[in-house]
Amino acid sequence: MSTDQTTHNRESLKRLNDAINSGDLELISKTIDEVIKPDALIRTPMPAEATGAALVKEVFGKLLLAFPDLHVTVEDVIAEGDKLVSRNVVTGTHQGDYMGLPPTGRSVTYNEIFIGRFDDGRIAETWGVVDVHSQMRQLGAIPGGPSRPDEPAVAGH
Repeated sequence: MSTDQTTHNRESLKRLNDAINSGDLELISKTIDEVIKPDALIRTPMPAEATGAALVKEVFGKLLLAFPDLHVTVEDVIAEGDKLVSRNVVTGTHQGDYMGLPPTGRSVTYNEIFIGRFDDGRIAETWGVVDVHSQMRQLGAIPGGPSRPDEPAVAGH
């Protein structure tokens, strides 16, 4: 893959994250359509019915209802060949229903890692790991462990 393609892939990720951080669902949806193929294979387990780019739109719609101030900070990006890896820290305040949990008003900070495979300039496939356990713990839905991903775990928890 050429340097130009790698640069384009990095720029696509930045555009997507900028749109997400805007909190503007219309901009997010438009950017998803431009950056992610409609039939992209999303290989991250998600509680949604849709597939491809529509799934990504549905997920961010739900996340922004639950966490209107959702913010993704990209900590690391590694690009090689047709793949791009992003390690992110996500923050938000729980102000709407999330996975059956009514609003708590609590702030959350959690980690996620995503790999995107690009084809013809757009994301065609993704794999992701989101620390939902940390989210639920910080929201009080499950006990134990550190309250934030940057705190060390307590022995025996």
